[in-house]
Amino acid sequence: MQADHFDQQKLLALAAEDVALAQLAHRRRTLPENAAVSAAEEAQRTLAADVVRAETEVRDLDREQKRLEADVDGVRARAERDRQRMASGTATPKEMTSLQQELDSLARRQGDLEDQVLELMERREAADEVLATARSGLDSARADQTAAEQARDAALAEIASGEQAHGATRTEVAGTVPEPLLALYERVAKQTGGTGAAALHARRCEGCRIELYGTELAAARNADPHTVIRCENCNRILVRTAESGL
Repeated sequence: MQADHFDQQKLLALAAEDVALAQLAHRRRTLPENAAVSAAEEAQRTLAADVVRAETEVRDLDREQKRLEADVDGVRARAERDRQRMASGTATPKEMTSLQQELDSLARRQGDLEDQVLELMERREAADEVLATARSGLDSARADQTAAEQARDAALAEIASGEQAHGATRTEVAGTVPEPLLALYERVAKQTGGTGAAALHARRCEGCRIELYGTELAAARNADPHTVIRCENCNRILVRTAESGL
């Protein structure tokens, strides 16, 4: 293919825009802010589960404490009835003995229940501390997620702005390249998965970083400036400049 030497030079600007766009695409795919958002979401899920467990523990302790306190109230009421019966003077001596024995048993039962209530109150206090810590951690995780999302969105906005700018420049440059040469560039770029042209600098293809030797170097040196030459290694269009070392 023949193409004006200066039109071939434009391919380097086109390639530069493609490299910039590829770098932006890579940055979008590997954005560390995405990992930060995912980590914050995972932390939030874990802490939310901790809050649920802590709240369940507090409710269970409350329910158990109410049951025990109801049992204490029942024992006290029974003991009060027994004392009233004893004080009424209507009980027989045998009944008085039985009532006293029951009062002693009720007193022991009440003491045991009140000890259990105190133990539950201590456990409830500890559970409250665990719940407060979990809730505080969850609030922090939510704040971290918000900050991470804001950082991610800012980075994505920056990437989108760069893509728009480089995309516009690429379109502008491509519009100045003759259609046959541009079509060849696009075809090679698709094959390489990157750029379709590279500078020949100091006898080396800047696309694959392989230096030209022997017949390939002689062909490049002797080719007409308007002849489109290709790298035998990566197949890119080799653009000759004053720094090609030919």
